Amino acid sequence: MRTQGVAATTLDDVRAASNTSKSQLYQHFPDKNALVEEVARLRSERVLAREEQSLRRLNSFSGLQRWRNSLVALNAARGGANGCAIGSLANELADTNEEARLILAETFSRWEALIAEGLQRMQDAGTLRSDADPRALATGLLAALQGGYLLSQTAKDVRPMEIALDMALAQIEKETIGAH
Repeated sequence: MRTQGVAATTLDDVRAASNTSKSQLYQHFPDKNALVEEVARLRSERVLAREEQSLRRLNSFSGLQRWRNSLVALNAARGGANGCAIGSLANELADTNEEARLILAETFSRWEALIAEGLQRMQDAGTLRSDADPRALATGLLAALQGGYLLSQTAKDVRPMEIALDMALAQIEKETIGAH
């Protein structure tokens, strides 16, 4: 599903890739939607685990830059291909599978909250202006990241992701106080 997309992946493809029989597959997943929803849960858990590693410690602008560099490096290693594991699923499923949409919406909400919490720590430490809105900045940063993933995927080049993230970080930097 990651490489072919949900629509192009059949249950026979899944059986072949997992070396399972039809009865084994149906024992765990009554239909393709149930399998897709489990894929959404699994991908969400993996992405959030990775993001929590970086963002739970976030408390400075240089920390944001390190987070940005890490995501760009991961995407560059794939030549910009495949996009974001969550964003790609959301693009395919948001209008066709309500349960998967809810799983993915919650994932984005948790991801955005992790960013906002880091920005709030910066504000509490006095390095982000008191009138800055950490939640709004987090929304903008996550939107830039997702747009960057999409443009990099279509270009097969990580540069659009770099530009989108750099522009979002420039906006956040304008809201900081003192040295970075």
